[in-house]
This record gives sequence, C-alpha cells and structure tokens, in this order.
Amino acid sequence: MRIYNELSDQELIELLKVKDQGAFAEIYSRYWNKLMAIAYNHTKDKSAAQEIVQELFIGLWNRRDQLDILNIGNYLATAIKFSIYKQIDKEKRRREVENNGTGFYNYSEDEEKIEAKFLQEYINGLVEQLPEKCRLVFNYSRVQGLSIPEIADEMNISEKTVEGHLTKGLKTIKSNLKDSGILSLLVTEAIHEFLK
Repeated sequence: MRIYNELSDQELIELLKVKDQGAFAEIYSRYWNKLMAIAYNHTKDKSAAQEIVQELFIGLWNRRDQLDILNIGNYLATAIKFSIYKQIDKEKRRREVENNGTGFYNYSEDEEKIEAKFLQEYINGLVEQLPEKCRLVFNYSRVQGLSIPEIADEMNISEKTVEGHLTKGLKTIKSNLKDSGILSLLVTEAIHEFLK
C-alpha cells in the first residue's frame, strides 16, 4: 500500500496521470490551504475563494491526462491566479451587463483579453527577476522597441553584449513559462473552451 504523503510532487503527478485517486487526494491536501490563501487574498470573499479553488481541482482531475506539469506547485499557483482573473472579470462583465441593461456581450473576445493580460503580467514579473543589465536590454528591446544598435549606443556596450543579454532574457522567460506550466495551462484552457 502506498503512503502518499511520503511521495514527491513529481511522483504524485505521474500517479495522477494514471487516475490514482490517492495521489489526487494528496495533491489536494498538500496545496488546498496555499491556494485558498492566494484566492482569498485576491477576492476577499471566502466562499468565492473556495469555489475558485474547488473548480481548479476539478479541472486538474478532469484534464489530468492532458497536462504536462513539471512543477505542480508552480502550476497550481499560476492556475489559481489565472482562475481568479477570470472570476473577477466575469463578475465585472456581469455587473456591466446588469448596469447597461443589455444581454449581449462578447465573452470570447473578453476571455482572450483576460488571458493576454494575465500572460503579460506574468511575463512582466519574470522580466523583473532578470539581472539588471539583462532586464534593461529586454525592456529597451521589447517595451521601447529599440534595435540592437540603438540599445548598444544607449547603454554604451557592444552589440554582441546586447544580443547576449537579450538571448539570455528570452531563454530565461521561455524556460520559466515552460516550468510553471502556464503555456500548457493556456493551451489546455483554450482547448477546453473550444470543446465546451
């Protein structure tokens, strides 16, 4: 008989993929409180926070065989923030529909905006964690739209150094997105919405 609380997160993920309910229960008990704290911190509403966390776990179980999760903690923290953004925006839309008295609203367009905003905020957080020069180069390039020669002039460094910082920044961001599971989360969410 397995003792689930002695298993690593990675072992639990592998068991989850093969419909092991004990592994799912252990993930649930390991992460429920942390996710509730994140959800409550954003919503300030205990029942809304519980509903968001509950739906996240239901989604995790229903899509367990489709997910490619490298780090369950990062994945769930990212997924809960994504769910919170969706819930907050859904409430905002509901209030707007009630206030302007129309029943028409372009939900799919709004979902795309939420996902884009969430992804942008997540990437901004990753950029802030880059080393200082790497972050400066990245911001000059991606935010201000400067070319490599312009950045080299602005920072008084060689173009090769600019390219090196930019490559390092992009590689770090891409790796973090992959490790957090956010890319598979967004793709899975899009597929799930499409199949509804």
